[in-house]
Amino acid sequence: MFQDTISTQPVIEAERFILRPLRKSDAGLIAMYTADKRVAEGTRAIPHPLPPGATESYITRAMSDTRSEDVWALDGSAQGLAEVLGVVSLTHLDDNQSEVGFWVGPGFWNTGFASEAVAALVEANPHNARTLFAEVFQDNPGSARVLTNAGFAYLGDAESWSVARGARVPTWTYLKKMA
Repeated sequence: MFQDTISTQPVIEAERFILRPLRKSDAGLIAMYTADKRVAEGTRAIPHPLPPGATESYITRAMSDTRSEDVWALDGSAQGLAEVLGVVSLTHLDDNQSEVGFWVGPGFWNTGFASEAVAALVEANPHNARTLFAEVFQDNPGSARVLTNAGFAYLGDAESWSVARGARVPTWTYLKKMA
């Protein structure tokens, strides 16, 4: 059954950071990372250039009681790392399914943070989903590795619109059946 809202969002422990709900004070770091054209072009929804107020609106939506998506900050502050290393999200789909999304700030690329975040999210399965989906742009094989490292299986090719690129971009779609 499809849920229209999410009541609670847990804090999820990973080895080098926690996944915690976004808060208003995250706006500066999120804006700094997502203003980078490379980050924006790796996602479907982040515009480039980033319009004024876009980050604050995103955080307000992520904190809303009527959201259909949970968004977590990768918070490494307890380990001496940045308070926001990136974000990972789960969007409710129909029929006990959710879609995983993620990005990591460019200074943290190739550190394993994205793989660690997605693995922790999959293990916690906070939506109690029976199936998880994800898609990555075909020109981003690093994100594809993040998914395969977390046990996702390649499902097929597709296309998705990228706001930053202003175009449809070829994607690889992945699926993970949960126990």
